[in-house]
Amino acid sequence: MKGRTIIAAVFVAALAVSASTAAGAVRSPSGRTAKTLTVWLQVDAQSGWPDIVAAANKQFESDHSGYNVVVQYQGWPDHLQKFDATLAASNSPDVIEMGNTEMTKYMAAGAFAPLTKSTFANSASWLTSLAKSGSYGGKTYGVPYYAGSRVVTYRTDLFKKAGVTKPPATLAQYTTIARKLATQNSSKGFSPVYIAGQDWYVAMGFVYDYGGQIASTYKGKWVGTLDQPAALKGLAAFKSFFLASSRASKSTLETRPNPYDVFAQGEAASMIGPSWFSCCVGAKYKSLTAQFVMPGHIAGKPMPGFLGGSDLAVPAPSGQKDLAADWIKDFTSTTSEKALQAKGNIPNATNLLGSSVNERAAQRSWFVPTAKHWVDVENGNVLRNMLAQILSGKLTVKQAASSASDNIASVLNQS
Repeated sequence: MKGRTIIAAVFVAALAVSASTAAGAVRSPSGRTAKTLTVWLQVDAQSGWPDIVAAANKQFESDHSGYNVVVQYQGWPDHLQKFDATLAASNSPDVIEMGNTEMTKYMAAGAFAPLTKSTFANSASWLTSLAKSGSYGGKTYGVPYYAGSRVVTYRTDLFKKAGVTKPPATLAQYTTIARKLATQNSSKGFSPVYIAGQDWYVAMGFVYDYGGQIASTYKGKWVGTLDQPAALKGLAAFKSFFLASSRASKSTLETRPNPYDVFAQGEAASMIGPSWFSCCVGAKYKSLTAQFVMPGHIAGKPMPGFLGGSDLAVPAPSGQKDLAADWIKDFTSTTSEKALQAKGNIPNATNLLGSSVNERAAQRSWFVPTAKHWVDVENGNVLRNMLAQILSGKLTVKQAASSASDNIASVLNQS
């Protein structure tokens, strides 16, 4: 809470400075000329697709005679600290790349300028998870850039032994496969599908698959909705799937141990998580590892996943908001997104998705409520505690969900 207060105060001070300057007419507080547009991107772009960045810069400079785009590459570990410092000094960049989970506190603090969603390419089909991460209070503050999906990583040898010749098309089929795998691999602690008991990222996928959600707004207030019929069906389905497939502790975190460590030790036939988990399956199983889309309960529909990814935003102190938005339009054009796709990334809209496992998994996605106090829900372990209560049988699904919903509403509606 203290951090958000500081950000808000910094933003107000920054506005006081930027409001007194006219874009294109004076020097900015950082000393750069008004003919310079400063963009902060993460180093992923520098090493992975500098040609796409260069093409966007060329297009922008062609359309805006006399302007020069300066791209400054940042690292994930310290970019927020550096951004906070620029807000305090009123010399923030004109465009900044943010992780989708980093957006909310800055949007809530007023640190970003609102954008007109309809002016950006493919905006009607933006990936749900990224679109929601850049939206706050009914306004758009972030433009989806690219994403990373969650998939099932599995042992091809064990699935073949179980007579599985193709990936499951439904949750019910995956459950049946899990039971076969359990019968054929009866050693203590072996999981047909390794899921940590408190892995709410996996569990909430079930909730959204059945049409539920974590919370919604009603008459300006947040309402917890995990106790609603659709969400209850999803939580019940998660419990059934977990008990049939995972031998992980019902109260363990998803990082203690990491699922890929369990997999690498030969104690899991499959695991659900980010697609990059395939990097860490161990040399012994590298050639025996493949991936498929986590199926939902309806055939042909993947289970909604929590996407990782980045958004592009315009810091409010920028005196060149319209120009910044124009650069973002160039960098997220259909041409640019297809170029990103060709390099193995997931483009920002469903109408651009291809047939790869990662892209098919991104067709349906979900995101946490974009409320300024959501971080307090996470820090309070509200969802984790609910899952532990459900899986242990300490409370019924309805009892645990009702308690969590009340708790979520109370936390999100704090002033």
